[in-house]
Amino acid sequence: MTPRQRVFAVIAALSLMVLIVDLVRRRKLREEYSILWLVTGAGVIILAASYDLQLMLTRLIGAVSSSSTIFGFAFLFLILISLHFSVRMSGMAEQLKILSQELALLRTKQRNGADRQK
Repeated sequence: MTPRQRVFAVIAALSLMVLIVDLVRRRKLREEYSILWLVTGAGVIILAASYDLQLMLTRLIGAVSSSSTIFGFAFLFLILISLHFSVRMSGMAEQLKILSQELALLRTKQRNGADRQK
């Protein structure tokens, strides 16, 4: 990785971290997700700053180049994020179904009570 690429990666990661902090400050992003993204930004900074670490990881996984290692980890990260959000959405869909059913039952009880009072 050339020095220019390292500087770009560090600046991009720092920009990501500043954006995450700003989103949390404006209440656009929950703190539980901000930790994940801040750790990701820190990981990018560490990998960009330490070329020896990149080479060690590249040799460890048997990749051809350090850039393919970074892309491989980025792809794995995106798959894990997608899986996490799929699990969260499934849970929320189930919760929404239960809440809708409870609301329908409450409305039915309310109507029955109003009919009896007439």
